[in-house]
Amino acid sequence: MADHSAHPTIERHCDVAVLGGSAAGLAAALQLARQRRSVMVVDDGTPRNAPAAHMHGYLGREGSPPSELVTIGREEIRSHGGEVLLGRAVAVRRGDDGRFHVELTGGHSLIARRVLAATGIVDELPAVDGLAEQWGHKVIHCPFCHGFEVRDQRLVQIVTHPMGLHPTALFRHLADHLTVVLHDEPDVDDAVLETLRKAGVPIVRDMVRRVVTTPAGQLAGVELAGGTVLQADAVVVGPHFHARAEALATAGVTTTPHPTGLGDAVEVDPTGQTVVPGIFAAGNLTDPSMQVLQAAAHGSRVGAMIASDLAHDDLSTDARTSGERADWEHRYGTAEPIWSRNPNGTLVGQIGDLAPGRALDVGAGEGADALWLAEQGWEVTASDISGNALARVAAEADRRNLAVRCLHSDANDPDAFGTDTYDLVSLQYGSFHRTPDQRGLRNLLGAVAPGGTLLVVGHDLAPLHDPVDVSRQTRIFDPYAYVGVDEIAAALDEATTWQIELHETRPRPTGAATTHHVDDVVLRATKASAGRAGSGSVGVGARFSR
Repeated sequence: MADHSAHPTIERHCDVAVLGGSAAGLAAALQLARQRRSVMVVDDGTPRNAPAAHMHGYLGREGSPPSELVTIGREEIRSHGGEVLLGRAVAVRRGDDGRFHVELTGGHSLIARRVLAATGIVDELPAVDGLAEQWGHKVIHCPFCHGFEVRDQRLVQIVTHPMGLHPTALFRHLADHLTVVLHDEPDVDDAVLETLRKAGVPIVRDMVRRVVTTPAGQLAGVELAGGTVLQADAVVVGPHFHARAEALATAGVTTTPHPTGLGDAVEVDPTGQTVVPGIFAAGNLTDPSMQVLQAAAHGSRVGAMIASDLAHDDLSTDARTSGERADWEHRYGTAEPIWSRNPNGTLVGQIGDLAPGRALDVGAGEGADALWLAEQGWEVTASDISGNALARVAAEADRRNLAVRCLHSDANDPDAFGTDTYDLVSLQYGSFHRTPDQRGLRNLLGAVAPGGTLLVVGHDLAPLHDPVDVSRQTRIFDPYAYVGVDEIAAALDEATTWQIELHETRPRPTGAATTHHVDDVVLRATKASAGRAGSGSVGVGARFSR
């Protein structure tokens, strides 16, 4: 289990913070990302349907594992510039400026214009030995979720509350061997019981002691308090539940009792907004009866409502805001430097054999690389999404009497670097978002002049494959939302106008401001002098914006 507790805490800014990354949260995030809203999904990896091996009733994905839907959903969001942060939200508060402060485990935080909670519910099973171990497999509750899979099998339904008989007629239709056990004397309707008896459904009044399994762990029946064992292939039980809304309480959002009397939920209006303006909720958190398909549909609708809400806000102030730009402007808005002020060691080591010419430093940050290149005689353009960062570059260049041109540009802009080309294009630990059309990658590769060199250095992401203890830490950046070194190398492999000279993982040079990354991935390539035809078909997304 990775321990990142020693890392500095970071505050990030976005348009929308989505709490919960299952069907509802991911569907909402996709809608928002496609509306060019900066979205950060905070997910602790504990969906309600985690015990289930398959999901059912989802048109086009019938029988798919729930984890597969999450994996695909995350990739779709990342491909549109959204991020999925592995972690957990612990509190939400409204700031004096009207924005929401989302506190995360590990001390990190998000500042968001809107918050969408899609954290779902937790099912609470009766205290019957062995029930939890079979939950989601041979212990089920929903005839639409798993009823077809237990058709024609021997079913025992454990009824613990007045609503427990609600699905009984459906299960009777699916299987002709159904026994109802009234556990702990629930207050059920006698008329309904009589109807079931007349239909041939045995009714047993007794406490259930335990679920019986075979030596191989297969469910075999239920044992009653009196010692009788009812043989069964599957068990039906209706759980109680509670809404996972604890983080919202600090912002004034509380739950209300659900009409079934089985738990609580968060009330929302038709747009998905809660009683607190700016905080929305979707999925099972608002309606525990939703299957995965309905939860995804609800999340998609609420995501669209939030996008519309933000668009009208911006229209009223004559603004077209960029949450991504705001994130980086905030980071570079502090008085203290973020980085070491030293040029990156790999850059220094790799360009010694190059004659100084025209250089583009993409994602220049505070400009250590750009300034060093200028000192070596290069004609340098420093590009970054943050105007605050470029102001630092310009000030230091003036102090050193160096000529550095500053370009306030995002690699994903339609014409990010203009029509100029460069003998050296350097991307040192740059983080630019992916897009489906790979616009940023095309811009990056297109900026290299024929015969020019591309030098890309990024962190080795292998350590990020380690699991995170989300109760203690949140990974505040999602590296998979950005174009990586290997992705750029793959694009060059497909092009005929590039020669890759170096693509390897190596120890990170000394002198960096941060030490939590040990190894780097380095890519150096040269564009052929004969032309640039191959570069136009490749693309990438960028963190740096005009």
